[in-house]
Amino acid sequence: MATSPAPANPDERSLRSRLGVWIDQDLCTGDGLCTDHAPQVFVLLEDGIAYCAEDGKVFNDPGGSAELAMVPNSLETEVIDAAAECPGECIFIEFLEAPELEA
Repeated sequence: MATSPAPANPDERSLRSRLGVWIDQDLCTGDGLCTDHAPQVFVLLEDGIAYCAEDGKVFNDPGGSAELAMVPNSLETEVIDAAAECPGECIFIEFLEAPELEA
């Protein structure tokens, strides 16, 4: 599966995405349900813990809230479903401001 090119600047990145997601690795149980829902956004590494990815880059250093991955609009539903079904309740979604959402 081809990945889209990385945005040239952070402003482009936020226009493309309305959601950001991160995982609290201390709460992750390693069940992998998130990777079933959205393998383009969630990955399990050798340590058995889930991390977020964006455009093929895995955010695992340091992980947690310091590594917010932007969610492509086409995967928003899958990411929300993954967070809702996560047994460790470790997936956190942040709703970002986007021009199309402003009144």
